[in-house]
Amino acid sequence: MPAELGALLLADGRLPTGGHAHSGGLEPALQVGMRPDDVPRYIEARLRTVGLVEAAAAVLALRCGRTAGADVDEVQVALRARMPSAPARTASELLGRGLARLARRLWPEHPAVAALDSLGAPPLRPVALGIVGAAVGMSDAQVARASLYDDAQTVAAAALKLLPVDPTDATRWLLDAGHTLEEIVARALTCTGPDTMPATTAPLVEQYSLDHESRSRRIFVA
Repeated sequence: MPAELGALLLADGRLPTGGHAHSGGLEPALQVGMRPDDVPRYIEARLRTVGLVEAAAAVLALRCGRTAGADVDEVQVALRARMPSAPARTASELLGRGLARLARRLWPEHPAVAALDSLGAPPLRPVALGIVGAAVGMSDAQVARASLYDDAQTVAAAALKLLPVDPTDATRWLLDAGHTLEEIVARALTCTGPDTMPATTAPLVEQYSLDHESRSRRIFVA
């Protein structure tokens, strides 16, 4: 598969990995009072914090997937240490499990895909994303961009279900985030190993995930 097609595949919200059931924390954010016109700023805040960490992890996982014998478990451990919220980790595992299932069906012979089974736990979304990227021959920048775009698109798509938003406006949010996204891609590519993975935090996003976990009435998983 050409790498360009792989990048489009991973950016497609119709990919059967369960992403449609997630809001990127938007649902609980709105429930505690975030205004609809703050959604674009929320997308940017996620890109600069959660997004940066996950894009760097995806790039590191991709590099492991290209190298025979490289230990992707170190990336998984480092990423888990940067995700203090248990519900957020669980949500990431659900998405990672979906990507891993897809990879096992489509590229079962790829050694990096087979290595996912040695983790002993479901791969977090960025780790699985990086391994899928390795299986289809994507570049570091393509994987980082796919990770960030998926995060931003998750929020924008969820807004269409949670708010009276014109779909054109949601598309504009993604276009307006383009400069920030490319800036974060460049930063993610400078990461050289698990010990240099950024540890930027988003305390409110973490709190939102904890609040959401305890709600009995909700539309999205997270």
